[in-house]
Amino acid sequence: QVQLVESGGGSVQAGGSLRLSCAASGYTYNRYMMGWFRQAPGKEREGVAVIYNRYYGGRTYYDDSVKGRFTISQDDAKNTLYLQMNSLKPEDTAMYYCAVDVDPPWPPILSRILSKYEYNYWGQGTQVTVSS
Repeated sequence: QVQLVESGGGSVQAGGSLRLSCAASGYTYNRYMMGWFRQAPGKEREGVAVIYNRYYGGRTYYDDSVKGRFTISQDDAKNTLYLQMNSLKPEDTAMYYCAVDVDPPWPPILSRILSKYEYNYWGQGTQVTVSS
């Protein structure tokens, strides 16, 4: 059974940094992609960053709202996904979730791979709060 467990959330001031982690277990797919999503109160869950696994060369994609500030990466040896978040803004405040798509589209279409409907498994989330 696929399990995803996020950690690393917290409260920071604007301009600060956090690194989120997502420990994955229970799957051995050769081709997959993983993503970070966020959901603020009263808003839809939105994708912020995606990484394809090594089969696809580890390619990464970002929503424009976080490009240049967030970096997605993964450590295959540790089965862990990361999201380094720098220059945080109050509008980044949300619950952050990691997710995995075990049948990813190729070639990638940004709107599709950032869509929550594309993903099969989800973690429980970790809260990020950025104060001004």
